[in-house]
Amino acid sequence: MKMKRAFWRKNQPSASCREVGQVLQTYLDGELRDADAELVAAHLEDCRACGLESATYDRIKAALAQPMPEGADPEAIDRLRQFGRGLTET
Repeated sequence: MKMKRAFWRKNQPSASCREVGQVLQTYLDGELRDADAELVAAHLEDCRACGLESATYDRIKAALAQPMPEGADPEAIDRLRQFGRGLTET
């Protein structure tokens, strides 16, 4: 798998919330190069807002990967899956 490169401000030791937001899904999918992933990970540890956003995406992703619970409304599950896909496309 080819790792993607993020576009950080030149010569900056850390990433901004905006920059992290632009690559968060790529980071969560394990598709950033190691150096870029380290910048994002450091930012997520230090920034409560971005860390919470990351944790929320992780929980949504994990929930969508689970088999449909018995008795669940299939249409509601489908809407939830569509919502999750929409998050990754924005």
